[in-house]
Amino acid sequence: MQPLGSDVGPDTCWEHFPHEADIGVRGIGSTKEAAFEGAGLALTAVITDPASVSPLQAVPIACDASDDELLLVDWLNALVYEMATQNMLFSRFQVRLDEYSLHATAWGESVEVTRHQPAVEVKGATYTELAVKKDEQGRWIAQCVVDV
Repeated sequence: MQPLGSDVGPDTCWEHFPHEADIGVRGIGSTKEAAFEGAGLALTAVITDPASVSPLQAVPIACDASDDELLLVDWLNALVYEMATQNMLFSRFQVRLDEYSLHATAWGESVEVTRHQPAVEVKGATYTELAVKKDEQGRWIAQCVVDV
Protein backbone atom coordinates (compact mmCIF):
# COMPACT_ATOMS: atom_id res chain seq x y z
CA MET A 1 0.00 0.00 0.00
CA GLN A 2 1.14 3.50 -0.76
CA PRO A 3 0.65 6.16 1.93
CA LEU A 4 -0.72 9.48 0.79
CA GLY A 5 1.08 12.80 1.12
CA SER A 6 1.00 15.18 4.06
CA ASP A 7 -2.27 16.78 2.89
CA VAL A 8 -4.32 13.83 4.13
CA GLY A 9 -4.55 11.81 7.30
CA PRO A 10 -1.98 9.16 8.23
CA ASP A 11 -4.62 6.43 7.94
CA THR A 12 -5.33 7.09 4.24
CA CYS A 13 -3.61 5.10 1.53
CA TRP A 14 -4.13 3.52 -1.87
CA GLU A 15 -3.12 0.43 -3.78
CA HIS A 16 -3.63 -1.36 -7.09
CA PHE A 17 -4.89 -4.91 -7.44
CA PRO A 18 -4.53 -7.16 -10.49
CA HIS A 19 -7.38 -7.83 -12.88
CA GLU A 20 -6.70 -9.52 -16.22
CA ALA A 21 -6.01 -6.81 -18.85
CA ASP A 22 -7.30 -3.93 -16.73
CA ILE A 23 -6.27 -2.72 -13.27
CA GLY A 24 -8.02 -2.35 -9.96
CA VAL A 25 -7.82 0.83 -7.91
CA ARG A 26 -8.47 0.85 -4.20
CA GLY A 27 -8.61 3.69 -1.72
CA ILE A 28 -8.32 2.90 1.97
CA GLY A 29 -9.04 5.34 4.77
CA SER A 30 -10.36 5.92 8.24
CA THR A 31 -13.39 7.66 6.67
CA LYS A 32 -15.40 7.04 3.52
CA GLU A 33 -14.20 10.42 2.22
CA ALA A 34 -10.57 9.40 2.75
CA ALA A 35 -11.16 6.14 0.88
CA PHE A 36 -12.63 8.08 -2.08
CA GLU A 37 -9.60 10.41 -2.00
CA GLY A 38 -7.30 7.38 -1.99
CA ALA A 39 -9.16 5.88 -4.94
CA GLY A 40 -8.58 9.14 -6.82
CA LEU A 41 -4.87 8.96 -6.09
CA ALA A 42 -4.76 5.30 -7.13
CA LEU A 43 -6.38 6.36 -10.41
CA THR A 44 -3.59 8.89 -11.02
CA ALA A 45 -1.01 6.24 -10.09
CA VAL A 46 -2.26 4.03 -12.93
CA ILE A 47 -1.04 6.77 -15.29
CA THR A 48 2.02 8.24 -13.56
CA ASP A 49 3.78 8.59 -10.23
CA PRO A 50 1.50 10.90 -8.21
CA ALA A 51 4.57 12.45 -6.54
CA SER A 52 5.53 13.93 -9.93
CA VAL A 53 2.23 15.87 -10.16
CA SER A 54 2.17 19.32 -8.56
CA PRO A 55 -1.18 20.38 -7.05
CA LEU A 56 -1.21 23.78 -8.79
CA GLN A 57 -4.74 24.13 -10.17
CA ALA A 58 -7.99 23.35 -8.35
CA VAL A 59 -10.87 21.72 -10.23
CA PRO A 60 -14.29 21.37 -8.54
CA ILE A 61 -16.19 18.12 -9.06
CA ALA A 62 -19.74 17.22 -8.01
CA CYS A 63 -21.58 13.92 -8.43
CA ASP A 64 -24.86 12.40 -7.29
CA ALA A 65 -25.83 8.74 -7.32
CA SER A 66 -28.29 6.34 -5.74
CA ASP A 67 -25.69 4.49 -3.59
CA ASP A 68 -22.05 4.59 -2.49
CA GLU A 69 -20.80 2.19 -5.17
CA LEU A 70 -22.35 4.13 -8.05
CA LEU A 71 -21.05 7.33 -6.48
CA LEU A 72 -17.50 5.93 -6.53
CA VAL A 73 -17.81 5.07 -10.24
CA ASP A 74 -19.21 8.54 -10.97
CA TRP A 75 -16.37 10.17 -8.96
CA LEU A 76 -13.64 8.26 -10.79
CA ASN A 77 -15.28 8.83 -14.18
CA ALA A 78 -15.54 12.55 -13.41
CA LEU A 79 -11.80 12.55 -12.73
CA VAL A 80 -11.15 10.68 -16.00
CA TYR A 81 -13.30 13.25 -17.83
CA GLU A 82 -11.41 16.19 -16.28
CA MET A 83 -8.06 14.55 -17.06
CA ALA A 84 -9.06 14.06 -20.70
CA THR A 85 -10.77 17.38 -21.38
CA GLN A 86 -8.32 19.57 -19.47
CA ASN A 87 -5.20 17.50 -20.23
CA MET A 88 -4.46 17.32 -16.51
CA LEU A 89 -3.26 14.92 -13.84
CA PHE A 90 -4.27 15.19 -10.18
CA SER A 91 -2.29 14.53 -7.01
CA ARG A 92 -4.42 15.96 -4.20
CA PHE A 93 -8.11 15.51 -3.42
CA GLN A 94 -10.59 16.80 -0.89
CA VAL A 95 -13.91 14.93 -0.86
CA ARG A 96 -17.08 15.80 1.08
CA LEU A 97 -19.95 13.33 1.09
CA ASP A 98 -23.55 14.05 2.03
CA GLU A 99 -25.54 10.83 1.69
CA TYR A 100 -25.04 10.02 -1.99
CA SER A 101 -23.83 13.46 -3.08
CA LEU A 102 -20.15 14.14 -3.55
CA HIS A 103 -18.55 17.58 -3.62
CA ALA A 104 -14.82 17.54 -4.18
CA THR A 105 -11.82 19.52 -5.26
CA ALA A 106 -9.02 17.88 -7.22
CA TRP A 107 -5.69 19.69 -7.47
CA GLY A 108 -3.23 19.02 -10.24
CA GLU A 109 -1.46 20.36 -13.26
CA SER A 110 -1.28 20.06 -17.03
CA VAL A 111 0.36 16.93 -18.36
CA GLU A 112 4.02 17.30 -19.28
CA VAL A 113 4.85 14.13 -21.19
CA THR A 114 8.61 14.26 -20.58
CA ARG A 115 8.20 14.77 -16.82
CA HIS A 116 5.06 12.72 -16.09
CA GLN A 117 5.76 9.94 -18.62
CA PRO A 118 2.14 8.74 -18.74
CA ALA A 119 2.08 4.94 -18.95
CA VAL A 120 -1.52 4.36 -20.08
CA GLU A 121 -4.76 6.18 -20.70
CA VAL A 122 -7.58 5.31 -18.32
CA LYS A 123 -10.81 5.03 -20.32
CA GLY A 124 -13.15 4.79 -17.36
CA ALA A 125 -14.18 3.18 -14.10
CA THR A 126 -16.22 -0.02 -14.32
CA TYR A 127 -18.61 -1.94 -12.08
CA THR A 128 -16.17 -4.86 -11.90
CA GLU A 129 -15.10 -5.64 -8.30
CA LEU A 130 -16.95 -2.49 -7.27
CA ALA A 131 -17.22 -2.06 -3.50
CA VAL A 132 -17.48 0.66 -0.87
CA LYS A 133 -17.37 -0.97 2.55
CA LYS A 134 -15.60 -1.27 5.87
CA ASP A 135 -12.97 -3.98 6.30
CA GLU A 136 -12.23 -6.13 9.35
CA GLN A 137 -10.07 -3.37 10.87
CA GLY A 138 -12.86 -0.79 10.51
CA ARG A 139 -11.17 1.03 7.63
CA TRP A 140 -13.18 2.19 4.63
CA ILE A 141 -12.38 0.54 1.29
CA ALA A 142 -13.45 2.13 -2.03
CA GLN A 143 -12.49 0.06 -5.06
CA CYS A 144 -13.24 -0.90 -8.64
CA VAL A 145 -11.51 -1.93 -11.84
CA VAL A 146 -10.63 0.75 -14.37
CA ASP A 147 -10.51 0.16 -18.10
CA VAL A 148 -7.08 1.01 -19.57
